[in-house]
Amino acid sequence: MNYEDEKDYIMRLIKAIARVLINLIFGRQPARSEEPSQNPYGISGGKMEEIKAMVDRGEMNEAENTLLDDIDLTDREAVAALIFFYEYTGAKDPAFLNEHRYSQEEALEGLKQLAARLGYQNVTSLLEI
Repeated sequence: MNYEDEKDYIMRLIKAIARVLINLIFGRQPARSEEPSQNPYGISGGKMEEIKAMVDRGEMNEAENTLLDDIDLTDREAVAALIFFYEYTGAKDPAFLNEHRYSQEEALEGLKQLAARLGYQNVTSLLEI
């Protein structure tokens, strides 16, 4: 598998896991969109815009830490915001992520850890064929 194939595979895994988690948590599919920046999860207020802005400025680590600090896993909107963060970040160019000390692999791993914390670790292992 070459670098481009691996990058695409990781991005597809991130999107697949995000969609499955949203379906399991909310009982519905997120709005279909090729561009995760179009709020497929219905996150209210300016939270999504704030997350996007931080990621776009290269502040992925800070955004992730903010979202993870004292996250209430029973708060579906907080969980959806974290899922959105990982999907939006995972869609960024790997060179941009590397420049800001983050990677698609970190986004994928964060999403897997979130799934495990929610009790859905088996779902992520099924998607990684």
